Amino acid sequence: MKKSILTPILILISGLFIFSVLTAFKTFEGQKPWPVPDKYKNMKNPIKSDASSIASGKALWNTHCKSCHGSKGLGDGSKAAQLKTEPGNFSLAAFKSQSDGSIFYKTTEGRDDMPGFKKKISDDDDRWAIVNFIRSL
Repeated sequence: MKKSILTPILILISGLFIFSVLTAFKTFEGQKPWPVPDKYKNMKNPIKSDASSIASGKALWNTHCKSCHGSKGLGDGSKAAQLKTEPGNFSLAAFKSQSDGSIFYKTTEGRDDMPGFKKKISDDDDRWAIVNFIRSL
């Protein structure tokens, strides 16, 4: 009797373990290190993070970023599933620990599925405003 009860429990526990491992791998799937030049890592945001810059950043975010990164930066935008690489989850500590300059660099230059926005959003101050909005998420 004990053997027949333990088997389904062990199968359930094993299944939950495998699911959690696969979910963890999915979180990092397609993500590779994204080196940022020291010049940008150490760059300070020249735009004060106030209601005005955050509102400007949000408007730009809604136009250029939301479709992949989602409204809250969780990587769950309407186009996210079509991408070859994970758009990232901006609520994670690993993302939040980046400098403003690093985020500015990545927004400006892009890589893989992430386009660079130095031409579409040619004003540096506008890209810095996006950084301020991202920090407000």
